[in-house]
Formats: sequence, structure tokens, C-alpha cells
Amino acid sequence: MKFSIGGSLKLAFRPWVEGIENVPAEGPAILASNHLSFSDSFFLPAVLDRKVTFIAKSEYFTSPGIKGKLTAAFFKGVGQLPVDRSGARGAGEAAIKSGIEVLERGELFGIYPEGTRSPDGRLYRGKPGGLARVALATGAPVIPVAMIDTEKVQPPGKIVPKMIRPGIRIGKPLDFTRYQGMEGDRFILRSVTDEVMYEIMKLSGQEYVDIYATAAKRQIADAAKAAEAHKKAEADANKAAGKPAETGKAEAAGA
Repeated sequence: MKFSIGGSLKLAFRPWVEGIENVPAEGPAILASNHLSFSDSFFLPAVLDRKVTFIAKSEYFTSPGIKGKLTAAFFKGVGQLPVDRSGARGAGEAAIKSGIEVLERGELFGIYPEGTRSPDGRLYRGKPGGLARVALATGAPVIPVAMIDTEKVQPPGKIVPKMIRPGIRIGKPLDFTRYQGMEGDRFILRSVTDEVMYEIMKLSGQEYVDIYATAAKRQIADAAKAAEAHKKAEADANKAAGKPAETGKAEAAGA
């Protein structure tokens, strides 16, 4: 990863980095980052000397055919761990177990507290289950990370990246050992997560939205469906009235 893809990424995109000295040279630590693009999981490890292990959906490792095998080999090669997302609780427990195992080996564990990519570039509420529980179970420091402009490099749904220089801001480690043994308290989990998200917000400069990104995606999808349904109903009404679909535009042009 570092000598092939990592080197190419740094050469081609020249990502700028602030606060890299906040990542310890050795020992376990959690890198908690905002999530703007698929490429986040490659730019961050590329600029660090140490290996970073992220979790990835198991579909990347189990897809059939030659393409599926190549995809699985790629994700294994860059150190990603598969997590079965069939069932919210099962996925959460698998992510926690994977994170603890990585940290117990004295390595860096990367996690996106939002749980999914931001649909619009804003920062959304962090999910307390994974990040906070792993931090409290291991005592590992949490290092807030802000990815900058990676959504412009590779917007969602786009395969070919744009040659835009992204940035990475790494904050000072946060110590939550005062809460160790309290990972069963949902108020503590919420407090820890919110503190991390606040630090990410300060580093990224993003607008914060106090709802989960998954809920925001549903709202955006529902709004798009409603707009499409309205457009279709309007077209059907015009058709029933004997008006062409472009009547409004034609009238405007005539005026």
C-alpha cells in the first residue's frame, strides 16, 4: 500500500498534512475521522509511517467473479478488515471486536464515527457504539482527524478522481481512561463520542448537523423521490389536458 498506491497518491495529489506529530510513533491509538469520500481510507494511511487498519463492509471481500477476487485481494492487501453488516447489532459488535484486536496488537485503528460518508459535505452526529466502546475497553487514546476536500477529489459515485489537492488535519490525542469500565453506560458513550465529534468539527470547519448521516441520506432520497413523483404527476396532468410536456418552456420562449 505505502510503496505502491501510497507513493502514487502522494506524488499525484500532494496532500498537505497538519499535526502529523500527534500520531504516536508506536503503541495503540484510535484515529477517528470525518468521512467525505471513499478515498479517505487511502489518503490517511498514505501520509503516515505506520500502518492503519480500517474496517470495511464484508461485500468487498465476498463478491463473486474475477472482479470480486481482485477487489478482495486489494482490500486485504491494504489492511482492511471485513465486517458483516447484516443486522445493526451484529455489525456493531463485529466492528468493536475487530477494533479491540487491532489495538491489543499495539497498532493504529481507523474508524469513521459517522458510520457512513457524509451525503453533502457536512459533519453528522457520531454513533457511540463503536468508537466510544473500543476506546473505553482498551484505554487507547483517540486522535481526531479531519479530511479536507477529499469529496472534491472523488465525489460519491465517481470512479475517475479529479486532480485536486486534499488536506489532512490531525488533532491532539484525547484521553478517556477516566471512563474505563463504564462502557455499559450509554450517557458516557454519548459524551465521549460528542467530545470527539466536536474536535473533528473544529479541525475540519464543517457545519455540524445533530442527526445521523444515515437518517440524512434517507431524507435526501425521500425528497428526491417526492420531487420525481411531483414531476411525473405534473406531466401526466399536462398530458391529460392535451398539453405537451414542454408547454411551460414553449410559452416562456414565446413570451
